[in-house]
Amino acid sequence: MTDPTDAAGSEEATHLRSAIELAAAAPDGHPYGAVLVDETGAVVARAKNTVPSDGLAAHPELKLAERSTALAPERRAGCTLYASTEPCEMCTAAIHYAGIGRVVFGVARATLADRQGTAPGVSCRELLDRKGSATVVEGPLLQREALAVHD
Repeated sequence: MTDPTDAAGSEEATHLRSAIELAAAAPDGHPYGAVLVDETGAVVARAKNTVPSDGLAAHPELKLAERSTALAPERRAGCTLYASTEPCEMCTAAIHYAGIGRVVFGVARATLADRQGTAPGVSCRELLDRKGSATVVEGPLLQREALAVHD
C-alpha cells in the first residue's frame, strides 16, 4: 500500500530527502536534519543536529533560522525550511521570528512521540497559527523515510 505522505513533488522530495540524509548522519543518536532553500530552489544552508556536543539548543532548524538572518527579510520570506522531523516549539518560534516563509517536514512529532512513548508538545502548525504567523507549514511528507532514521 502506498503511503499518502510520500506524495511529494520531485523538488520537494529532493530537498526533504537531503534533510533526512543529514538526520541519518547526525551524531550521538539524535537524528534530525534540515535544509534551507531560497525562492529559486537554491540551497542556502544545511544543518544536522549536534545536541548535546554543541549545547542543548543545537537543533538544525534553529541553526538555519539563525543563519537566515544574514538574508534580507524579503528573501527569508521566500525561503523554505525542509526538516526531517516537524520542528519543536523552540525551533518553530525561531522560524517565525526569522520570517522564513515556509516549512516542509517529514515525520510529524506526534507520530514520533507515539513511537517513543513521549509527549508530542504543540505542533508547529498550531504554534504558528496561534502567533498569527505568515509561515506556511506542509507535512508530514515522506513520513516513512523520515521515521526510519529514528529506528
